[in-house]
Amino acid sequence: MEETPPPLLGSSKPHLEKLTLGVTRILESSPGVTEVTIIEKAPAERHMISSWEQKNNCVLPEDLKNFYLMTNGFHMTWSVKLDEHTIPLGSMAINSISKLTQLNQSAMYSLPNAPTLADLEDETQEASEGRPEKPHFDSRSVIFELDPCGGNGKVCLVYKKGKPASAQDAEIWFLDRALYWHFLTDTFTAYYRLLITHLGLPQWQYAFTGYGISPQAKLSTLYL
Repeated sequence: MEETPPPLLGSSKPHLEKLTLGVTRILESSPGVTEVTIIEKAPAERHMISSWEQKNNCVLPEDLKNFYLMTNGFHMTWSVKLDEHTIPLGSMAINSISKLTQLNQSAMYSLPNAPTLADLEDETQEASEGRPEKPHFDSRSVIFELDPCGGNGKVCLVYKKGKPASAQDAEIWFLDRALYWHFLTDTFTAYYRLLITHLGLPQWQYAFTGYGISPQAKLSTLYL
């Protein structure tokens, strides 16, 4: 069972300032933004990473491995003041290594003959020219959840060639609520920079889909 240390307000420690690429100072200096909070997490131990790789028959990309050796997961939140009310708005999260779990390929519902994710896969959503081939829910791909996105989809670490999986086969993809895939980045480092750049605003990942961010989510940017 992972212990959750008390949250830290703002950038009270230099290593956390480095981890957030200085975004805490930007948020704290923004009018109306309040309660910029980071939940500090201890580094993962090397044996935890080795155990994960052996258990899943996958090698973690070096940049993600280094991230876990610095902090075993990441969670930063911030709120805005609206009249007399404080409204939670931004959330940036990376699952800890124990929660970097494979997307379940079993039945989606606990009913006899219920469909699996593979059954619901849309085979017509194939790669087009200049775009990478999408992941598959069957054994052709191995998929792990990096960020549950507050229920608005899932950011996933995807190995495109099945098991055993090597680090160079890993990419970062967004799975929307309709179970369509959207390519984000080739590396974890590039994704992490996107996460920080977008300040964890609600549904920011939908900017990388064909249908874009919802009008409701766009309204949230008006607070900044």
